[in-house]
Amino acid sequence: MTILAVQDLEVSYGGVRALRGASLSVEEGEIVALIGANGAGKTTLLRAISRLIPAKAGTIHYEGAALGGVAAHELPRRGLAHVPEGRLVFGDLTVQENLDLAGWWHKDAAARQADRDRVFTLFPRLAERRAQHGSTLSGGEQQMLAIARAIMARPKLILLDEPSMGLAPLLVRSIFATIGEINRMGTSILLVEQNANMALAIAHRAYVLQTGAVVLTGTAEELRRNPEIQEAYLG
Repeated sequence: MTILAVQDLEVSYGGVRALRGASLSVEEGEIVALIGANGAGKTTLLRAISRLIPAKAGTIHYEGAALGGVAAHELPRRGLAHVPEGRLVFGDLTVQENLDLAGWWHKDAAARQADRDRVFTLFPRLAERRAQHGSTLSGGEQQMLAIARAIMARPKLILLDEPSMGLAPLLVRSIFATIGEINRMGTSILLVEQNANMALAIAHRAYVLQTGAVVLTGTAEELRRNPEIQEAYLG
């Protein structure tokens, strides 16, 4: 089943067209990578899907339903979570308070505790730092918290924007291993990532975005073998 379908999406900032008829889809259980150079429109595409910015044209369907009239804050309740570029954790709140805020709409206290336990199993370092404020965490720990906060919403689909940004290589590998584990637990993922090697290593399929338009798509392995992709993005 197609969990996300984006068709002919157009987004403009003033007179600048950031997205030019971009189309993509994510099937249930997939990791789909979106790669491209800085300024290609990758973050804009995720922000348009999650209703943070308006689309000038095109359609977005999630689980078969159009999102045109849905407010951004309603999407987590529907199972669509967004981990933004830059993490944006609440620095004045503790790790546990960040998590509890994300799961506030679960009325069952036992269910919220079960969700926290699952998060702390995935990210043991957060369990050790549950009483620390978000602002005191390292960049890698903040990235863990941003992903963990999304998981508290019990998402069916996560939009994940640049999870490796600013992190040491060893920590990047750890984060990506956890992303793979989250996917194996049943969550679909649309992944925007500058580190194309890492993204294609865990993705099932991928799209290449260039100046706001999708110029190439295929399985992750097909793109890894493509000479043009190797030269442009894989080094």
